[in-house]
Amino acid sequence: MPSSPIPFPRSLPDGRNGGGRRAVTAHMQVEIFSDVVCPWCYIGKRRFEAALAAFPHAEDVTVTYRSFQLDPDAPARSTQSVEQHLAAKYGRTLEQAREMNQRVTDLAAGVGLDFRLEKAQRANTFDAHRLLHLANARGVQADLAERLLDAYFTRGGVVSDHAELTEFAVAAGLDRAEVGAVLAGDDFAEQVRADLALAGRFGISGVPFFVFDRTYGVSGAQETNVFSEVLERVWTDTQATAH
Repeated sequence: MPSSPIPFPRSLPDGRNGGGRRAVTAHMQVEIFSDVVCPWCYIGKRRFEAALAAFPHAEDVTVTYRSFQLDPDAPARSTQSVEQHLAAKYGRTLEQAREMNQRVTDLAAGVGLDFRLEKAQRANTFDAHRLLHLANARGVQADLAERLLDAYFTRGGVVSDHAELTEFAVAAGLDRAEVGAVLAGDDFAEQVRADLALAGRFGISGVPFFVFDRTYGVSGAQETNVFSEVLERVWTDTQATAH
């Protein structure tokens, strides 16, 4: 379930907090720590997007997806379904695992998402995160993030399979040869590890987690009105320190 804390001031690694932030322009940075196999991340993404769409200064907000792995020990390729993995992980029956997934599916439908978790397969997401860093460098990160989440949760896509990852990345606008070169090597691995380390320094133990201007954090797939309130609060703070 979503974490309970709503917006709160946090003391972050660079020593800034709600009272000591230094802003020089009226611009907001939102960093979203998430994983492409996290159902709450997809639900939270939709709720945040709804808040951002209604925010009058949305054009002055930059959104960056930060890497987080819910299942870092997952194999690169698994024949285990999500239902089987949940049952084994939590000591439940397959029927109980299906009921758990159905509850999440019903909530996802409330934000317009059509989850098909019976198709989903356990997958290691490290390479998907490497491609998200490439996509960020090329200006198409949001598109790729959406395609990866949609593939995993609605289409039964294997988000660790290099052939499938390549097609998702190319559809998002990345160059096929560049994607192939990244997947064949270890480009952007350090950036992924840096995000994971940053999450640790921020005290993030679950996702989604939204960091606004390195000042406020919102944990979990909160309701849209919560994100709206934080956007307004942080914008007001930014305006006050930018003049």
